[in-house]
Amino acid sequence: MTPSKILFYFCISFIVGIFFNSIIKIPQIFLWVFLFLGVLLIFISFFLKNLKKFQIAGFCFLFLAIGILRHQVSDFNILNDKLSRFNDKGEVVLIGKVIAEPDIRDTFQKLKIKTEKIINKENLESDFSLNIKGAVLVITNRYPEYEYLDEVRITGKLETPIEAEDFSYKNYLLKDGIYSVMGFPKVELISNGNYDTYSVRQRIYSGILFFKQKLRESIRRNFLPPHSSILEGTVLGDNGALSQELKDKLNITGLRHIIAVSGTHVVILSAILMSLLLALGLWRGQAFYISVVFICLYIILTGMSASGVRAGIMGGLYLLAQKLGRQSMGSRSIVIAGGMMLFINPLLLFYDVGFQLSFLAVLGLIYFEPIIKFFLYKTLQIIFKNKNNESGASGFLNKEEKIGNLLSIISTTFAAQIFTLPIMIYNFGNVSFVSPVTNILVLPIISWLMIFGFLSSILGVASQFLGWIFFLPCWFLLSYFVKIIDIFSQPWAIKTIENISWIWLAASYLLLGFIIRFLNKKRYFI
Repeated sequence: MTPSKILFYFCISFIVGIFFNSIIKIPQIFLWVFLFLGVLLIFISFFLKNLKKFQIAGFCFLFLAIGILRHQVSDFNILNDKLSRFNDKGEVVLIGKVIAEPDIRDTFQKLKIKTEKIINKENLESDFSLNIKGAVLVITNRYPEYEYLDEVRITGKLETPIEAEDFSYKNYLLKDGIYSVMGFPKVELISNGNYDTYSVRQRIYSGILFFKQKLRESIRRNFLPPHSSILEGTVLGDNGALSQELKDKLNITGLRHIIAVSGTHVVILSAILMSLLLALGLWRGQAFYISVVFICLYIILTGMSASGVRAGIMGGLYLLAQKLGRQSMGSRSIVIAGGMMLFINPLLLFYDVGFQLSFLAVLGLIYFEPIIKFFLYKTLQIIFKNKNNESGASGFLNKEEKIGNLLSIISTTFAAQIFTLPIMIYNFGNVSFVSPVTNILVLPIISWLMIFGFLSSILGVASQFLGWIFFLPCWFLLSYFVKIIDIFSQPWAIKTIENISWIWLAASYLLLGFIIRFLNKKRYFI
């Protein structure tokens, strides 16, 4: 058994431990049982011939226990968060800094604040304060605008995030380490960020945000809505400028993932870019490196958000598997990477839909995309043979490589969409009937839209005239995108399903597994 396969089993055991503790809250006695079994099996293996299997089984039990313990530590930290103890207990004054790019919307903005001091209601008139560090999400007016690392004084009520029947905002924020929110408090700017005191990481992030703002201004100078808001979404990962009407249309057509830093978007985009570069005649190694650079630039431009970095890692690992041509290596790498991410933040498994989507999208591309591509290829081969007899078949075979790369675009879209559909329905309750068609029509142009959009915006920073060089191709691509949205965003194109059981979700993925196994066996006999 190879080291990578052994590590794969350990990571699976670790993830299973997190999974079970997330839904059952395993008592401490069972944790000790798993630890005892693991140590016992490892000890017994020294006295048996087949010691390696016993050793691996023993370590699997240990990693299972570590997964359970890691999630329990996370739960303990949440329950003992000092800042959240002030939730729903009256007015307080917080002093802290903006630690992320402000999320600016039409009428309000969201600020992620890291607190340094807190003054409760009884001590508002005194200098007495508590040094309590924590994170709070502040929703405040659209103006004045605030920037990264601004120091602010906030007066208002800390509240526990709401939990509705169909959506838990509390769980959504838990994964980001936020356990408290403040709605439209009084916000006073104490001081702007002092660049001289920034750490290296803060200076890099501040520089990225400054560059991103310049690109945003360049886009808005050269394009009008909805073209500008779509380009901001695809190039910069911003969706704050999207109107509600455009959001509704994107939801109906199943294209909302494109105007966001989503795992599905990054994974599909990287796979399609790889196929396009191969179709243009590049070697697989060249296409791989260009695609990886493209993903890195995209993640940097979107502000290096946690969700974007996770999506980039998943997309990069898939490209690596494509380069090496090893399906098993790809699936093991994804599981190992997922295990490492969950070790850092075990709450991602249940509370981060983006993590789930990127993980499933990659698995879909690894296991389902080759099957779809194979049957599409065989179908085209039969059609050409029937239409043009032997000469047609010969002509088809001469173009086999290019046709295969173009078919990858279709198969990639379908594989990722099908594999992520059940989790999308379970979390959001919406089924877009036109999503497969719209994604096939739009996704092939997104890579070019991002390339031309990036060039247009970055040249526009230096000179508005230079920005216009790439304005026309970018404008035509955006107009095509908008036209597809307008044509397919019909009321009949979407269905809302309520109260979906987790049993249905599990059954859907079991069915997908059986279908993949059946089709895999069938294609060996064709």
